[in-house]
Amino acid sequence: MIYGKMWTVVSPKVGIPIFLVAVAVGSFSVHLALTTNTPWIKAFFNGSYDRAAPAPAIAAPVAAPAEAPK
Repeated sequence: MIYGKMWTVVSPKVGIPIFLVAVAVGSFSVHLALTTNTPWIKAFFNGSYDRAAPAPAIAAPVAAPAEAPK
């Protein structure tokens, strides 16, 4: 374990819950930022988000006919 000596300073009964709380707070803040700063998520959660119409197919460019060899 890389940080094995850390547990001589911080008890695992204290360190592990603090770590898990820090992960939970970070995850919550990221999800909150996404829901408040992304306009389509609120509409999606309310059921009024319509799927975008499929983009029209773009035809592949056609090469000019090759000239006959002379």
